[in-house]
Amino acid sequence: MDTAGLQAEIDALDVDGVVVLRRDGETLYEGAFGLASRRWGVPNTLDTRFDTASITKLFTSVAVLQQVEAGALDLDASIHDAVDLAGTTIAREVTLRHLLTHTSGIADDADEEAGEDYADLWIDKPSYSVTETADFLPQFAHKPPRTAPGTDCRYCNVGYILAGLALEAVTGRTYRDYVREHVFGRAGMSDTDFFDRRDAAPRVAEGGDVDEDGRWVQNIFSYPPIGSPDGGAHATAGDLIRFFEALRGGRLLGPEWTREFFTPQVRHDEDTEYGFGLEFTDAGYYKDGVNAGASGLLIHYARSGVDAAVLANSEGGAWDVVRLLRARLA
Repeated sequence: MDTAGLQAEIDALDVDGVVVLRRDGETLYEGAFGLASRRWGVPNTLDTRFDTASITKLFTSVAVLQQVEAGALDLDASIHDAVDLAGTTIAREVTLRHLLTHTSGIADDADEEAGEDYADLWIDKPSYSVTETADFLPQFAHKPPRTAPGTDCRYCNVGYILAGLALEAVTGRTYRDYVREHVFGRAGMSDTDFFDRRDAAPRVAEGGDVDEDGRWVQNIFSYPPIGSPDGGAHATAGDLIRFFEALRGGRLLGPEWTREFFTPQVRHDEDTEYGFGLEFTDAGYYKDGVNAGASGLLIHYARSGVDAAVLANSEGGAWDVVRLLRARLA
């Protein structure tokens, strides 16, 4: 790989973020660019922890499948068997399999495909009032279902909230505590955690975006301040690749469920199939994440056999790099 050429191309993009490429345990390229804090002029480094947004769903899925493997959860049982959803509009026919593969038909908290705006959730409700998994329920559990379970495939963030509640119910632990020990710990992801963006934590990038007036606006009020089952864990790019390596190496799931995790489960559209969190295309398998002040991609390129992690502390910061890598590696 022409790493000098890649370096020059990324430098030309004016990125605030990090890029790491590995294949078969060998680091092919790693680079850090721009600022982790515009407020204080702190540069990003390879040790900077970034908000991974929806890449977090992979950790949730593995944690739930660990409990399926242990016999504590059943993918095809009603979610009502694990979580008290009495008085909600969540149908008894909804299963964990539906939730993890985006086929549940339940209403999202903000259905952006239907024109709803996620930012509107926080007009009358402070984002900092939603810090535990159950705090999300009022935002979607009483909305009319979008369609019957299993009848279509449409990305739904809050399906992973329900999956996280099921995990908490059968383990007797908070979602974050369980994932710290049984996903991050077992994968050797020592630089990954759920950081509260209201706190001062070392090596955590500040997320933000430039508004229409050219001002940089921090994302502290844009969504809940600490990660949940559907998004918001902070990780280094290196730790994300360690997650893939641990999964393929059988350190997180046994052989049967490792195979299932890397197997497409449902057809999303003509180009993409969904698994249990992963998405599959001709390029390979991946999960991306985007939020105000955060964007990233964790991907395994099938043709080249390269794992790539791209993380940025702005909503659009990762995508030019992602397009560049696709042209080289896909």
